[in-house]
Amino acid sequence: MTAINSLLTACKLGDIEIANRVVMAPMTRNRADVDGTPNSIMRDYYSQRASAGLIVAEGTWPVAAGQAYNRQPGIETPKQIQAWREITDAVHEKGGKIVLQIMHAGRIGSHHIKGKAVPTVAPSAIKARGEVYTDSAGMQPYDMPIELSTEQVWQVIDEHRQAAANALEAGFDGVELHCTSGYLPMQFLCSDSNQRNDEFGGSVEARAKFAAECLRAMASVFGAGCVGLRMNPGNRFNDTNDEFPEQSHIALLDAISGLNLGYLHMMLAPVETIDAFKIGRQSFKGALIINDGFSPESAAQSVLSGQAEAVSFARHYVGNPDLVKRIASDLPLAKFDRKTLYTPGPSGYSDYSNA
Repeated sequence: MTAINSLLTACKLGDIEIANRVVMAPMTRNRADVDGTPNSIMRDYYSQRASAGLIVAEGTWPVAAGQAYNRQPGIETPKQIQAWREITDAVHEKGGKIVLQIMHAGRIGSHHIKGKAVPTVAPSAIKARGEVYTDSAGMQPYDMPIELSTEQVWQVIDEHRQAAANALEAGFDGVELHCTSGYLPMQFLCSDSNQRNDEFGGSVEARAKFAAECLRAMASVFGAGCVGLRMNPGNRFNDTNDEFPEQSHIALLDAISGLNLGYLHMMLAPVETIDAFKIGRQSFKGALIINDGFSPESAAQSVLSGQAEAVSFARHYVGNPDLVKRIASDLPLAKFDRKTLYTPGPSGYSDYSNA
């Protein structure tokens, strides 16, 4: 087998069978309607990329309080569920597999995006430093969050269960929990943003409990073999800081060791002292997807060497909807326009051509 061919073989990620090991990574592209409903250009975008072994659809809010960005999709309302169903049907008609990344933003929120009546919540009432772009008011600082009570934390966990149920109704093949980039599960996990003294704060095991319980709730709907977890130890995006990030992430993996999740989706750590891929291989017993700005060649070597079962691509999937074909046929990869990554409409989104 040549190295490149190692990417083109079938495998299983838990209970999800995929035709090749080229995974489309979740990417925030801000193309949904104002109310968070997916639309026809999103259907085109995902169906064009259905040849991926697995598509991980973009971070999607489970409830309005979890929204981070303008034109970010939700999976809460019947309208949103039906619109996602049209997307999953289009992907399945082309033989593809697609899972939904559930993303609760927690304190990374603004009333200029969600509306004044929608709260911004967090493990602790600690405001995140930084700003977010809003369509209505330009760049705005993050809101001061409300600290969730213990009862409310359990309610948010149940909201993840309901989001998984909605994703199942929408036809997804599975769900993935977004536990990085400074969003709510990572806010609970990290020592700086979690100053609680109840069952969800204090020790590293307690800080890991929120994400672990969300995963159990999601698994109660799909079965654990169709649930994934995305992690990035050491990530400091959105004002995230943890005193001992390696230990925190290992504690979370230990907490879910008996759950038998379908896969772990691990991003390379942004600090050299943490070997995220090694943590993933040693502390997680299931299938591993890795992400690190790979080229097709370096991705193939990682699969061939046994470092991971699959590799996810983000930027290469922006301008190359037919990435699998290009890899298989050794065709050049198209570049993409950075100026249109987050702008409304099909330009720079669903208008890239196949080879």
